[in-house]
Amino acid sequence: NNEKSVPQLLIRDLKFEKSLAKLMFSPDQENHPSKAPVKYGELIVLGYNGSLPNGDRGRRKSRFALFKRAKANGVKPSTVHIACTPQAAKAISNKDQHSISYTLSRAQTVVVEYTHDSNTDMFQIGRSTESPIDFVVTDTVPGSQSNSDTQSVQSTISRFACRIICERNPPFTARIYAAGFDSSKNIFLGEKAAKWKTSDGQMDGLTTNGVLVMHPRNGFTEDSKPGVWREISVCGNVFSLRETRSAQQRGKMVENETNQLQDGSLIDLCGATLLWRTAEGLSRTPTVKHLEALRQEINAARPQCPVGFNTLAFPSMKRKDVVDEKQPWVYLNCGHVHGYHNWGNKEERDGKDRECPMCRSVGPYVPLWLGCEAGFYVDAGPPTHAFSPCGHVCSEKTTAYWSQIPLPHGTHTFHAACPFCAHQLAGEQGYIRLIFQGPLD
Repeated sequence: NNEKSVPQLLIRDLKFEKSLAKLMFSPDQENHPSKAPVKYGELIVLGYNGSLPNGDRGRRKSRFALFKRAKANGVKPSTVHIACTPQAAKAISNKDQHSISYTLSRAQTVVVEYTHDSNTDMFQIGRSTESPIDFVVTDTVPGSQSNSDTQSVQSTISRFACRIICERNPPFTARIYAAGFDSSKNIFLGEKAAKWKTSDGQMDGLTTNGVLVMHPRNGFTEDSKPGVWREISVCGNVFSLRETRSAQQRGKMVENETNQLQDGSLIDLCGATLLWRTAEGLSRTPTVKHLEALRQEINAARPQCPVGFNTLAFPSMKRKDVVDEKQPWVYLNCGHVHGYHNWGNKEERDGKDRECPMCRSVGPYVPLWLGCEAGFYVDAGPPTHAFSPCGHVCSEKTTAYWSQIPLPHGTHTFHAACPFCAHQLAGEQGYIRLIFQGPLD
């Protein structure tokens, strides 16, 4: 039967499975373990398939690894100054002193001084390119191929959006807090920001557009299920969502949840969503080498176009934006894979919908692209399914997982999106099983 899915036939090849097993796991396989620095985890920006459109540069890239620092730079709260006292003014103006200022009114500001913490490392994320920001993140425009597409948008990401504090000792717990310290080592919450005094007399608050976090249930595995989106405060407390993104009224405090990041936690900065992967979680994830082996194996099976009988091939990982002449294309309503052809292109259909020559179902006809960002995969299964409408291909369990995740969009809506390009998913499921035709000889 030529219509069996080619990858499923291949994976039965036991020799191949053994060779894959060697490639698959990557706990620092390139480095000698004793010399490797301690890695806390990685942040991966959703919507980029392995790198930014114009290439990764410096602190602007599609993924950012957090390593144990040579010297601890974490901070923890210490003295609280109330009103406009000379000590409060001094704490704000002192460039060597971290502090958070809560402006209650023109007459009253509460300043919380932060002191050095030798047990933690701090990493800051935001839109600013100033030196305190370790990872510069700009707004993700779904499916944009170049940065010129992204610059015209008025950014909703805060310049100093959030900070992650990692314990320097095992189990290297990572915690997230809203807002980051600026070049003067200050965080200012102005009069309009939501802020309040806690029951133990401390101050806390929310940033304008908020920092939202979702921890998946059952970790980041093939059994993962979506969790509930929460908002994280400046002091790391957990709240239910506000009515809209920047509403003045905070949500209810969720006492039994924490700001501790887990493998697969999603962090939304209102304009970009980041996936947190722990070092341990990444060691169980397929590597780029594994994905490349799967690509070569599909191509080695010489899938064919049922119309032109020409052999199809997925282009190399490096050529992931240019449509190749051998590129496989798919009819999104039925999953039949073809090469590019003009069959069924009727003008009255607006050129978008096409009729599949195999089964006559009418729908979008798009090129297939391999999902190259290994950190988004929940398992190491073969690339048998594609997201709709973008045509990014990965394992069945990975498509099933991401199609269930409601990602924040705008100020109060959520929708599922392809992790590789951030396009909103369409159709009943948001993905389709691919039906390849094997060679006829």
